[in-house]
Amino acid sequence: MDPERSVVATSHAPAAVGPYSQAIRAGHLLFVAGQIPLDPATGVLVEGGIQAQTRQVLKNVQAVLQAGGSDLGQVVKTTVFMTDLSQFSEMNAVYGEFFSHLPPARATVEVGALPKAALVEIEAIALCG
Repeated sequence: MDPERSVVATSHAPAAVGPYSQAIRAGHLLFVAGQIPLDPATGVLVEGGIQAQTRQVLKNVQAVLQAGGSDLGQVVKTTVFMTDLSQFSEMNAVYGEFFSHLPPARATVEVGALPKAALVEIEAIALCG
């Protein structure tokens, strides 16, 4: 593998369930794969609706960022995938708890379905190193 490109993995976030990595570090950037609201200890989707799921997703993103030498404060871009945009304000309230200072650029899109029937998935790009 290219020395400027490496795989990032941690047991503190759900394991990849397919041919992808939790994150790829490329130079001074960290590309975090879309995280869904799985409890990393059990592999089970968290219950409690969009806010509980958003909170778990962002905890998973945070764990992958830390494993890659970054943190939420270094995130420059996120993409949020939701199955129901009518729940945007509830998702956004939790998202704001994690990104209260200098929030990253963001796109939010509604999708027909997400893996494991999740309500939300978030991917991120962050600075690292």
